[in-house]
This record gives sequence, structure tokens and C-alpha cells, in this order.
Amino acid sequence: MKNKKLHYSLTADSWDNKELLAINKVVKSNRFTMGKNVKKFENNFSKYIGSNYSVMVNSGSSANLLMVAALFYSKKFNLKRGDEIIVPSVSWSTTYFPLAQYGLKIVFVDIDLNTLNLNHELIEKAITKKTKAIFAVNLLGNSCNYDEIKKISRKHSLYLIEDNCESLGSKYKNKYTGTFGIMGSYSFFFSHHLQTIEGGMIVTNDLNLYEILVSLRAHGWTRDLPEINTIQNKKLDKFYDSFNFVLPGYNLRPGELNGAIGIEQLKKIKFFMKMRRLNAIFFKELFANDKNILIQSETGTSSWFGFSIILINKLANKRDDVIKFLELNNIETRPIVAGNFTKNPVIQYLDYRISGKLTNADISDKQGFFIGNDHRNLREELILLRSILDKL
Repeated sequence: MKNKKLHYSLTADSWDNKELLAINKVVKSNRFTMGKNVKKFENNFSKYIGSNYSVMVNSGSSANLLMVAALFYSKKFNLKRGDEIIVPSVSWSTTYFPLAQYGLKIVFVDIDLNTLNLNHELIEKAITKKTKAIFAVNLLGNSCNYDEIKKISRKHSLYLIEDNCESLGSKYKNKYTGTFGIMGSYSFFFSHHLQTIEGGMIVTNDLNLYEILVSLRAHGWTRDLPEINTIQNKKLDKFYDSFNFVLPGYNLRPGELNGAIGIEQLKKIKFFMKMRRLNAIFFKELFANDKNILIQSETGTSSWFGFSIILINKLANKRDDVIKFLELNNIETRPIVAGNFTKNPVIQYLDYRISGKLTNADISDKQGFFIGNDHRNLREELILLRSILDKL
């Protein structure tokens, strides 16, 4: 029988009157395209995260696309078609698609079943003479083990970039995730830690990469660059410099509404993190010792995007039944990101190879799901979840 009193949703709106006032101010200004609000949000984000530069775009997916593109057009990093990039086998689609779109070979490596992140013990087995980079993904708010990953990247002279779209606010040894590689991406979609309608961010400490990102974001022109820059200096001719294209770019600009909302949302980040972690403490109290359920093991300090559950032992083959039962009781669920991504039909269009077996990715795909976490106090919802699972 359905529980009509309580609905455990995947996420919830985190706006209040401050975001609405910010929106109204933009509307009254009659300036909607990228401007001073986006720039202010970028500057504030850099201060929060501890990076030299931040570039806001229209989504986390676009952030990943621009990171890959920047590595192509940077003379320093100079990725080329056919180069191999090591990735975890469980992530969102747009971790992988930009790699394919730039002709890179995707090398899938299995995950650690406890952390759900790239199993660093398997990385070296996947490395060949063509390997150029590791694309680490901090899944569901949980940091990778960057001591080990950076040790491997240094040993083999590999670039490290991070897909941190699900893990804003997480830390590894007191350093924010997204800042361990040469670039890191973030998402501000509705279900994420900050909600700017749509939006994403890239951070870097490299000036040349920053200026390439800025150019690529807006058509590949020089208009948004300083007079003296690392790509092509301006001619100081306003007419010429307004439409001078130096890179094959895109239009991935955010709007002023997104920037203005981001400014207000970022002010609340400490509260958002506090509530997510309090929910996580209670979640672990309820589920950590369950012999039939495996929950995500925290590396560093997670920002707990959501709560993963992998059914084991007597529940191992009952995922579909469990999902249906939860839905009947108003508890929303989703797969653990995209599961084992190599099982998706789109794989036929990608240039890839699989290093070793993807045993743990398969387990997460067939036996796992996740439930929501956000800024609300979810104590009642988690008690409901526990009571429902106890009936199985």
C-alpha cells in the first residue's frame, strides 16, 4: 500500500527569496547575455574552490567538452586523435562523449565496488604508449584517491583532468576535488549541489588553458580576451577585434540569470554541505551494518550527492523487485549514474577498449541504485526507506 503522507524525492528546490530578487534585478537591467553577474560568480567560485581561474558555461556537460577541446588546442598539452584516455567504467555519458567527439580512444577501467570510483590499482595495467591522460571522476560526491592517481600520472607523464560534476564541496586531504588535475568540471543542474537553472564551471590554474577556454566558450573569438594574451594578441582595432576568430569554438555561454542565481547559491554552500553530511551520518547509521546492502565508502570528505545502495547476498538478484516496491511507497530511485557504461547501445559509436574485466561495474549496474540527498533534513524519509527495505 502506498505511503501517502511522505514522498522521498531525488532532490528539492534550494531557492528562496534571494534568488528571486536576483532574477528580478537581471530582468530589470534588460541585460540577459553573459556579463557582470557571470564574471562575479566566476570570481567568487575561484575564491571558494581555491583556483586561479574559473570559466562558467551552460552545463557540466559543456564543461567536460571544453576541457577536452582545450587540451587539443593547447600547444603545451597538444592532445591528438588516436591518443588514449583512461576513464572509469561507471560515469555519466558526457564524461565519455567529448573524448569520442575529438577522436580519442576511451580506455575503460573497472571501479572499486566500495568507493564506486576508478580503481587506481588497475590503472597501470591499462597504460600503453598511446596513453596520454587519466580522466578521473568523483562519483556521487566521493573523492578519488588522489595520492595514488597522481603518483601514477607523474610516473607515466600523464595529464590528469577531473569530472567533478557530482562532487562540488567534497575534499581529499583538505583540498577540494576538481582542483587536483590541470582542469576540473562542475555542474549546477537542478539535482546538484548548486542550482542555477542550467550551468557548469571549469577551474584551472593554467593561464593558457584559461584563455583557450574563454575563447572556445564564445565562438572561438578573441573578444573576451585581454589585449595581451597567450593565444593571439589583439590589434587594438575595435572593429577587427569584435569578430576575430582564432579557435574552432562553440556558443556555450551561460546567461546573466544563471550567474546571478549562482552568486546567491554559493553563499549557501556551507549550509548545503552541512545538511547533506548530517543526512549522510544518519544514512550510515541505518545501513552501514546491513549484511544485504553495500553503501558507498567515503574517501576523504564526501559531499554526498546521493546515497548509493548495492544489493548483495540474499537481495543480490532482487533489484527490480526492490525498485518497484520502493516506487509503490513513494521513494524515487535512479541507476548508479549510467551503470556499466559499456552496456549502453551508444558504445557502438565510440572508439574504445576495455582493460581487464569490469566485474564491479557490472555489479553496480545490475544490483545497484541510488536515492536522493539534498539540503533538507531527510531523517523521516530515511526512516521510511529503512522500514520498507526491512519488509523484504
